Amino acid sequence: MAHITFWFDFASTYSYLAAMRAAEVAAQRGVGVTWQPFLLGPIFGAQGWTDSPFNIYEAKGKYMWRDMARLADAEGIPFNRPETFPQNSLLAGRIACVGQDEGWIADFTRATYTAQFGNGQDISTAADLTLILTSLGLDAADVLARATSADGKLALRASTDAAIAAGVFGAPSFTTHDGELFWGSDRLAEAVDWAATHAV
Repeated sequence: MAHITFWFDFASTYSYLAAMRAAEVAAQRGVGVTWQPFLLGPIFGAQGWTDSPFNIYEAKGKYMWRDMARLADAEGIPFNRPETFPQNSLLAGRIACVGQDEGWIADFTRATYTAQFGNGQDISTAADLTLILTSLGLDAADVLARATSADGKLALRASTDAAIAAGVFGAPSFTTHDGELFWGSDRLAEAVDWAATHAV
């Protein structure tokens, strides 16, 4: 089956838009989706950035927030700017890695993005994420314990290393089995089409 890998960081605004559409867009072309969390921090740090480029460049940030509002409205999904941006996405990313092995990563990812950018809520603490995990019928204490274990920490680190190796420099990004890289939520359909037409 043809598939794409969807690389995302929970701190990424445009990844919210992609997360809410990825499964549906891919399914329409018979393409599977591998949900792959990673951290933008090390990638930005290598470029000398210590903050989101949307904060570093004021005009770019102003445009992004207005653009997000327009796009969310067009797609019929809620959008509310969180008070803190970017939020610390480390724990959410580690939890998503746990969900990869158990089949609930997509639901967790959509719920976490909706809480953050749909409802404007904080998603950086264990208490915040416990509410999300519980709403999905998961044992939050158990999931958090595994996410913060040595193996849980290593999983997200390894995923970030894999993103760098794949050439990922921003989120959302999509890669195909043959190594093609597509960056941006507006490249989701293009990535899916490539995967569908270049399947082995």
